[in-house]
Amino acid sequence: MTAFDLIRFRDWTDPVPPAEREVASLLPDDDEGHPPVLFVPGREHGAAVFAEHWLPRTAGRGFPAHALTPRPGGDPRARAHDVVQTAASLPRQTVLVGHGSGAAAVARALGRYPARAAVLVAPVLGTPVPGLPMLGGRRRTVPPRPVGAPPVLVVGSPDDKVVSPKALDRAAAAYGGAPLMFPGMGHEMMLEDSWAEPIDAILDWLTKQL
Repeated sequence: MTAFDLIRFRDWTDPVPPAEREVASLLPDDDEGHPPVLFVPGREHGAAVFAEHWLPRTAGRGFPAHALTPRPGGDPRARAHDVVQTAASLPRQTVLVGHGSGAAAVARALGRYPARAAVLVAPVLGTPVPGLPMLGGRRRTVPPRPVGAPPVLVVGSPDDKVVSPKALDRAAAAYGGAPLMFPGMGHEMMLEDSWAEPIDAILDWLTKQL
């Protein structure tokens, strides 16, 4: 029995308590059939962190855009559960985009939800979480195998003071790729003056995957 079999067993025997989920949404003017994009912020942020720039940009490119506010408490198992349940409630197979510690929730959710694709932005994945292998810390282990083998992109900056370039390399390598880097940006990429560069690159990459 693997570690993730044990996680699923715990989910069955000790289910995550229900909670009201706060989701901000912005839909495109025309439905072009693109998959929804669900943004997952870190514990220190809510859905509003994406509302000023990245949600409008995503909807403007024809993708239904949604952002999930984490439930209070920061339980990683509950956070991943909320990501899975929110994605499953959307009308099409969803793209998951996690920022900071929200990337850990997305990485864990990928083991349960067949995402259309996933993007880990400035991912904080090195904190030990029961059942979740470390990707960005000192010890490298294999991440949960995403259901359906979706394409996964890691995005970051060599100037991020929270996530090191080596951690970004390790995270990307765990999914079989290399990180897409934006020099000169900090950890909060969606709030910086050059916020458009990473989200445009993410949407360009996503368009190529469709």
